[in-house]
Amino acid sequence: MNARDGEYVLNHCVKPITRLRRVPDLAEEEAAAAFRGEVAECWRFPVVDVPRADDPESNVVTFVCKTSPGDTREYTVLGTFAGLNRPIGMEVVEFAGNDTGYRAVTVLVRKAQVHYYRIGREGRFYLDPINPQRATWATGRVWSRFFTDGYLQPIVLETWEVRLLYRLMEQILPFRNPDSENFLKRYYFGLNREQRKNELPKVFRLDESVGEVNAVDKLLAREEAHRLIDYKLCLRQIVRALRAQNPYLDPSELPAEDYVQLYEAMAASRNRDRKISGWDYDEYADPSYFLYVLRRHAVTAAFGHPRYAGNVGAAGWAYLEERYSDPVGTLFDWRAALEAPLGTSPHYR
Repeated sequence: MNARDGEYVLNHCVKPITRLRRVPDLAEEEAAAAFRGEVAECWRFPVVDVPRADDPESNVVTFVCKTSPGDTREYTVLGTFAGLNRPIGMEVVEFAGNDTGYRAVTVLVRKAQVHYYRIGREGRFYLDPINPQRATWATGRVWSRFFTDGYLQPIVLETWEVRLLYRLMEQILPFRNPDSENFLKRYYFGLNREQRKNELPKVFRLDESVGEVNAVDKLLAREEAHRLIDYKLCLRQIVRALRAQNPYLDPSELPAEDYVQLYEAMAASRNRDRKISGWDYDEYADPSYFLYVLRRHAVTAAFGHPRYAGNVGAAGWAYLEERYSDPVGTLFDWRAALEAPLGTSPHYR
């Protein structure tokens, strides 16, 4: 455990932070909340980086804290990844031999885990002012949170929301027809044992396509946390609307035709004369906007890099490879962007 070099730390934090106002002190939680809303690039703190070649089962995680050059106080990180009785010291981040005012420490954390932490100063521990992720324990104490690659259990969505999202995405993504589902199954089953071990660990049972629902959950936990309220409001609205369409079946069990009918109604809701039965417009005025957000998230999740929880085993990219091809070959050579065993890139790590 040690700090990454100064250039690495500064490349991840100095540009978005220095172009705005002063970074709040650890104890200034109200100011920190306002600051985080202005610095979208910092929403990935701590930096959860790719595994090292000598430890492919762990992510390289770097915690960063902003103070002032010359500050001699002790800064630490206390987290569940190292035991809550063992704070880890943060080191001065230097550039050209000078104290930059940043403190940092790098640890290796196993993949597919979620952890909680606080940043310490002189024995008192505070929430990370840059990280927007929060979790409240049963004791009532609030902790900062992060998760590593491949964590497949829901973080911010409830089980019924996951089931409903899986159904909602059936008509959005191209995988939801018999031919495409058969292709995905053939692709999965075509992987050898070692590839399955490396690329498809613990696939979440409620997310059987390419991991897009799981990836949306992770987006809402981190980069798109400002959209979580849209999901919380609109998924309940959608349940009411589906029950108004068909009161005899649970919404997650309704046939695809009911979801198509709902999509059409949501898309047409820009016209204020086209009201959706069961939708409370005082609570959420524009169903078409949520449909836009849902589609954007679904496509981002299904066709993003496999590292980010969706597109499990690059199955979404493999679908595009087969879908877009000519007699010469594929028009979508995704393997050049992914390392072995599935890809050919020598630069990914």
